[in-house]
Amino acid sequence: MGYLIGLIVGFIAWFIMRYVLTSLYTVDQNERAVKTIFGRAERVGTAMTADSPIAEFLTEEHKQRYNYPQVHVIQPGGPYFKWPWEKIHKVTIATQTINMAQDSEDPRANSAGTLLEAVTKDQLNTGLTGQIRYRVAESNLYAYLFGVKRPILHVMGYFVSVLRERIASFEAPKPDEERGGQMSVVTGVSINDLRKNLRDLNEHMERECASSAARYGIILDASLITGIDPPPDVESALAAINTAHNQISSDISLAQAAADQKIVQSRRAVEIETLNAQAEVEPLTALAEQLYLLQKSGPDALQAYLRNVRLRLYTHAQQIVKEVR
Repeated sequence: MGYLIGLIVGFIAWFIMRYVLTSLYTVDQNERAVKTIFGRAERVGTAMTADSPIAEFLTEEHKQRYNYPQVHVIQPGGPYFKWPWEKIHKVTIATQTINMAQDSEDPRANSAGTLLEAVTKDQLNTGLTGQIRYRVAESNLYAYLFGVKRPILHVMGYFVSVLRERIASFEAPKPDEERGGQMSVVTGVSINDLRKNLRDLNEHMERECASSAARYGIILDASLITGIDPPPDVESALAAINTAHNQISSDISLAQAAADQKIVQSRRAVEIETLNAQAEVEPLTALAEQLYLLQKSGPDALQAYLRNVRLRLYTHAQQIVKEVR
């Protein structure tokens, strides 16, 4: 009888340790959790990814392909309770950084994860360095946890394919002639164009990868391409081209500055001469108005004015020559 009681007490103790105590769990501040019941995620009614705002970056075809159910997200806190047949899947939503050349399947690829190779439009094999900042999309945890096996690998593969396609077809924007843009002497050298337009390249990658949240449940916060290195045998040639370009640009800038200075001086001279001409014309205009008013006041007024002017001139004259009729 004592043996049976001990067996029952032991079973109860084992059951409490195995299922009751382990049924309590917490969720950290930088974590979110999803509960599965017999392997099925706890869903939010019939809501799907295609109905959420993150689906706006998907095409109609992709909305059908990546249409995942919306699941109930367990927020930070606790302790929470779960039954033995329930399982909790926790994920961190903190922003993480990864080298864009890193290959989790083959660590030796891409020069041991340090340099991502791509081919430019002029068939130059160039190396890219940079980082990607990403975080798990709280609004699409089903895709991250259950949609694909290793979502970060899918995101990296998608990112690299889009980046290589962009590198292969990249063309520098044409200069705006109305804003004084000058045609570069190195136009057509793709590596130089890429280096000068890194910001545009990063912005393009962010736009193209905006659908990753709906596809794989990962949000790309930013792509930071920091370096574009040409092959060693091309580096010296590019350096010579860039030196010549800088010298020509300096000469053009100096010539433009000298021309602008002459234009400013010419405009100033025209303004001065215009003011001088106006200064000479204004007294004559005023005199004409006075004579007109005198003529209107009476026929003898103009003659009296002329006589007074003559008398004033006589006071300043040393000799007078008078015509004798």
